[in-house]
Amino acid sequence: MIKTGSATSPLHGGHCPPWLFSRMRELSAAIVEAMLIDYDASEVLSRFSDPVWFQAFGSVLGFDWHSSGLTTVVLGALKEGLAPREQDLGLFVAGGKGRASRKTPDEIESKGSQFGLSDRLQSLTYASKMAAKVDSALVQDGYQLYHHVMLFDSLGHWTVIQQGMNEANGMARRYHWRDNTRDTFTRTPHTGIAGEQGPNVFDLTSTPNWPFHEASLDLIHHPEEVLLRLRRIEANPDGHRDLLLPRMHSIPSSRHLDAILKKIYHIEPESFEGLVGLPGVGASTVRALAMVAEVVHGAVPTFSDPVRYSFAHGGKDGYPYPVNRTDYETSIASLKNAIERARMQDREKMDALRRLANPRPTVD
Repeated sequence: MIKTGSATSPLHGGHCPPWLFSRMRELSAAIVEAMLIDYDASEVLSRFSDPVWFQAFGSVLGFDWHSSGLTTVVLGALKEGLAPREQDLGLFVAGGKGRASRKTPDEIESKGSQFGLSDRLQSLTYASKMAAKVDSALVQDGYQLYHHVMLFDSLGHWTVIQQGMNEANGMARRYHWRDNTRDTFTRTPHTGIAGEQGPNVFDLTSTPNWPFHEASLDLIHHPEEVLLRLRRIEANPDGHRDLLLPRMHSIPSSRHLDAILKKIYHIEPESFEGLVGLPGVGASTVRALAMVAEVVHGAVPTFSDPVRYSFAHGGKDGYPYPVNRTDYETSIASLKNAIERARMQDREKMDALRRLANPRPTVD
């Protein structure tokens, strides 16, 4: 599996005005339906897995281009907009913010069973859970996940978009995933990180740390030794010369890890991914094993600025100008008209939209 990138934005409070949300719901669904006329669902999923494309998509819908709410509101609007036509379009949305994020497996089961995807439910549910596990337990960057959405098609292809918040710096970070031919979630699933560089990020998925996957698997066969070494680190952290983890990462309590380490010992997972996927194994468990194995890695994210796309309809916060409701309604009506005519085999308007996106060079 492949993690295609992430985006970092300021945490913003407040609510989306009902009049704007209703239009976002209409326009987001219309844009996706228009894409499905020219491309298959897999291509649409690929676009949603691109953090810059998604930011542009949200900006076109009129949301604040630099707000954390863009993720939650855009996907909430899209989920509602696509709901009546999911089966016809072959594209499904599960999950959401807070409690809704925890219902993702149930929604996958419900939608999949309803629309004949029973043979793919287990792999889709596993992918949803593991993407969340990796970004919360293996990539410890200070962002607590609170939003998780999976988009998937009738063939079992999927994209996961999830977001975490860091109350200390007032920022949110969005993570994008895409299914791929790779067979592991724990070995360099990232192809890029889009966001401001953060110091002291503990990333156990990076290539230099792969040897410590095997070290962790070995250590779970010796839980008492792990607990003994942790107690020594707790008693004298500065005296442990080889402990390279930054001080910002607290040392896990050996008392709280006793039960989970013994549980892992009796289960005997065969792979590091199997270890990480076990219920109860979280950030403190893998950090404890890494501390005992004495390993640390700092990730270096990059950033790409999609602000130019906010000029389509304006922004909810008034930047670069307030949302123009007339233009918004015109865009919805024009796109819906093009979709309806394309259904009747009249592609003139859809082809015109394509030409606007890819103009031919002029010849002198």
